[in-house]
Amino acid sequence: MQTVETLNEGLKRAYTLTIPFSDIEKQVDQQLKEITPQVRMPGFRPGKVPTNLVRKMHGESIEQDVVNKAIQSGIQDAMKEQDIRPAMQPEVELDPDWERGKDIEISMKVEVLPEIPETKIDDIALERLTVEADDKAVDAAILTLAENQKSYEAAAKTYKAKEGDLVVMDFEGKVDGEPFDGGKGEGMSVTIGSGQLIPGFEDQLVGVKANDAKEVKVTFPDDYNVDYLKGKKAVFDIVVGEVQKPVEAKADDDFAKSLGLEGIDKLRELMKGQVEQELNGLTRTHMKRRLLDYLAANHDFPVPPTMVDSEFEQIWKQLEHEASHEPDPEAARKEMENEKDEYRDIAERRVRLGLLLSEIGQKNGVEINQSEMSQLIAQAAQQYGPEDRERFIQYVQQDPMAAAQLRAPLYEDKVVDYLFENAKITDRAVTREELEAAIEADEEETAKPAKKKPAAKKAATKKPAAKKAAAKKPAAKKPAAAKKAPAKKTATKKPAAKKPAAKKTPASES
Repeated sequence: MQTVETLNEGLKRAYTLTIPFSDIEKQVDQQLKEITPQVRMPGFRPGKVPTNLVRKMHGESIEQDVVNKAIQSGIQDAMKEQDIRPAMQPEVELDPDWERGKDIEISMKVEVLPEIPETKIDDIALERLTVEADDKAVDAAILTLAENQKSYEAAAKTYKAKEGDLVVMDFEGKVDGEPFDGGKGEGMSVTIGSGQLIPGFEDQLVGVKANDAKEVKVTFPDDYNVDYLKGKKAVFDIVVGEVQKPVEAKADDDFAKSLGLEGIDKLRELMKGQVEQELNGLTRTHMKRRLLDYLAANHDFPVPPTMVDSEFEQIWKQLEHEASHEPDPEAARKEMENEKDEYRDIAERRVRLGLLLSEIGQKNGVEINQSEMSQLIAQAAQQYGPEDRERFIQYVQQDPMAAAQLRAPLYEDKVVDYLFENAKITDRAVTREELEAAIEADEEETAKPAKKKPAAKKAATKKPAAKKAAAKKPAAKKPAAAKKAPAKKTATKKPAAKKPAAKKTPASES
């Protein structure tokens, strides 16, 4: 095979590969010799079918198979010969005028990985902001848990429902005067202000009393998950069965025992461990962002355009999804367009950091072992139903690209941990509020030069430059040993439930 370079510009390369047809013929002849003794044909003894007849029967398919394998093998040989480290799959095209009997000419375009400068790991200095899981933090977590486990009690018949109250109702919805599938139910419970139902529905439940009949008018969102209801105006006739008020949450022995624990002391012990884990996560988030900022500031090398395009496309899809859920989608999209170049800069930063971390990991022996990979696959498979899990596992095991995408976040975290181990780290004790403010400031700094807008007017097209780390305190997790209290809600269909937001793929922090 002959390889001729036709382009060498930045990270772009192009080659013309020529495979002599005589090589193809030799391989076809060899395969025909191998299969001829096994061919069976009426009128001939086993193994005695003439080769020319075997060629007529199978020659074309064998030749096509040999050509395909020769092309694949030629591409691999060319990349090895030219010492190419491809950034993406090469773009390959067979000469459209090629005819059987002629040498095979292939054009191959490929973007190569850049030469990445050496990182002086010992020069990295980081500050670790630490927060103590004190009694105040544990008490707050327990109270949050109690509030999330709140129970309700029936209100007086004359009591008017307000935000936070639970309304039990029967309902029937109609569009254009006609009932629709799933628009009818009995004994459904909804908490006013929970955002459980489509916009505007819960607001109209404020002020209802037991036994009230009411007409609720709403409009289905344009992105509703039932096509024929998208953007449609609907009227729901509801009958209120009961209004229930929340019972004040108390973090005491009785509450702890309701969770299956011995008492409040055991609950405090469990919650302290969870608070420590949460605070450690915030500390790591801040340190990781400072580390990535250091790496980005000290390494500037060209990155493959196709990798940037691919990353930008993912960012843009995320932003489009967020914009579609804004009160004014068009304004949100206009803001996106105005800042398009900035989002591309973010995509380029992500790609550069990804390549840099990968290079650091490879040079320093950071690996993901088979046990860790198996665990990763098993965890990812849990998002599928029992019937699809095995299929997903087989897909990941057989597709190198799918496996690489799955392992990338874990590999990045292992490289980051390696850098932490080798960095000069100084500790500074701070409050949780100070740590969260530092994380918020890091995020805003990374997202520059985005223009800030007043909170009331800002469209939710947030810069995906870095994951936002708990600006609000997350609800405390239920202790693993706790038993879930039985739900009081009757299992019925909900009227016009809001379409769930699409799952976001966790993006690499930048």
